[in-house]
Amino acid sequence: MGLVLPITEMVRLRPVSTVHTRAALPRGLLITQAWSQLGDVVAPLSNAAGRPLARTVKLILDPLVLRPVLNPWFAAGAIDIEHVDALRDRIAQSGPVLAATAAWFLVLKKQRRRAGITDGNPQDLYFQRCYELASEHGHPQPDADRRAAVVLAEIHGQDGPTVAQLRELVTTPEAVDELTALLDSEWAKPPVRLPAEAVRPGEFLATCATNPDRSLFKALIADSAGTRGAAGLDRPGVASECGLTDRDRPAMPVLGVTASKKTLPKPFDRSIVERLFGPLTTSAHRDVLADVGTLVRREIARCAGPWQLADESGRVVMVLGGHASTSLTGGPADGAAARLRLRWEREAYVQRVLRMPSAVPDRVRADVHQVRAAYLRRLWVRVHGREVRQDAVAADEVWDLLDGVLRSVILDQRDRLRTDLERQALGAAL
Repeated sequence: MGLVLPITEMVRLRPVSTVHTRAALPRGLLITQAWSQLGDVVAPLSNAAGRPLARTVKLILDPLVLRPVLNPWFAAGAIDIEHVDALRDRIAQSGPVLAATAAWFLVLKKQRRRAGITDGNPQDLYFQRCYELASEHGHPQPDADRRAAVVLAEIHGQDGPTVAQLRELVTTPEAVDELTALLDSEWAKPPVRLPAEAVRPGEFLATCATNPDRSLFKALIADSAGTRGAAGLDRPGVASECGLTDRDRPAMPVLGVTASKKTLPKPFDRSIVERLFGPLTTSAHRDVLADVGTLVRREIARCAGPWQLADESGRVVMVLGGHASTSLTGGPADGAAARLRLRWEREAYVQRVLRMPSAVPDRVRADVHQVRAAYLRRLWVRVHGREVRQDAVAADEVWDLLDGVLRSVILDQRDRLRTDLERQALGAAL
């Protein structure tokens, strides 16, 4: 436990110099104990061992019950003794609404089966809506089926292409032959080679966080700065260093048939189906997407382009992100790069790795030292998603995009750190 507690204090973002050991209990164990007191009424939200499902913690307990953003003493992997009773009480007091949430989840799943809906994971799609129904209406009443049908229509009733339509297309023999030939044709084209750039990305990065120069951003696009910046990605190891592939060199993707968010490969290693899976399962955007056939053909053309993107503004953003993110691993920093490095280095767990690398778990060390690859991978996913929606990045949006990607990477790393600490603390307590 001597190692766990100092790192846990860091998760609370206290300065490293003030870290000290306190009596604490594992957060995961406390949640499990409090959950067990709720009984069978929450079984639909529990696993076979009676513990809350991982998605129950992620989608319901953390954001809606414990709310660690507002109650930071509930955020760490080990909870200080003075806050243990408060955590237990918070879950116990939420027992009635959690029981009603579980009941509504059963109602929605029943209506889902009746409607023949197969798209999406029910827990991901319905958990928070069920909590909303429980908070507003309590336990399901005689009109529950009608209310559930309305919720399902809101979630699934949008116009736009679906994963089912995508699967149907890529399993139709005639379409498969045509699309495979198109893939071969696109990848047979020679790579684009351009002379040295005339406009430097650093000029735009110098002021984009405070006063983005729209004319300079347009000049970068007109000068094909994004395409130029992709010139080395086909050399051994370059794309893998950027976190975009596990291969030595990018290779032509397969068409594919299935996809799963849990097992998505790195961007350049994804099949065409896997590249479109995310946009097609995000209900907030499906209504703006083209038909499935158009999406697939555009994706085939896109995957053979520089950065495996189709729009020059997106390629420019990747180059800007590449330049700015060098500061995260000790490169030069001014303007946007300096702001990113400041956000990164003020994270307590980052300071810990930099000052005392041997005192942290291997995965935390790897997260910190490989942050640039994680950053560029997340940036590519964001830019690609916008391209699929035909939502080009404007000059005024670049900084928010660059900064938002780093925030997202940090949150993911914090979550992984907390999970590791919870498991470590739970193992020590058993």
